[in-house]
Amino acid sequence: MTSEQEKIPQEFWQGIAEFNEQEFYKCHDTLEALWLEAGEPERTFYQGILQIAVGLYHAGNENWRGAVMLLGEGIKKLNYYHPDYFEINVDKLLTESSELLKHLQKSGPEKIADFARDSSNSKCPKILKLN
Repeated sequence: MTSEQEKIPQEFWQGIAEFNEQEFYKCHDTLEALWLEAGEPERTFYQGILQIAVGLYHAGNENWRGAVMLLGEGIKKLNYYHPDYFEINVDKLLTESSELLKHLQKSGPEKIADFARDSSNSKCPKILKLN
């Protein structure tokens, strides 16, 4: 086990599972507890994932402005951690989050309900571990 792997708290993986299950509010609660206690560089990494999760939560609740703002902020923070960090494929998360952000920006606030009604939310990014 590398020193980076030893630093990864179990709660982090719980938050990642919640994110991937589209339980964005739970993910926020789980990762916020880690974020509040973390030092750098983990603190900003947690915050980037948190902001993307909250952006997705806002999108699901038809809050276009909140979704666009928080997705953008999360993407900006995670750009410092690519291609990977904490065994996470950050590049893939950034690509998928950026594609969703562009889609939401292009479709505008009047189409946010379409995203919220998509029961599969196939446009939602996933957080993948490295192979």
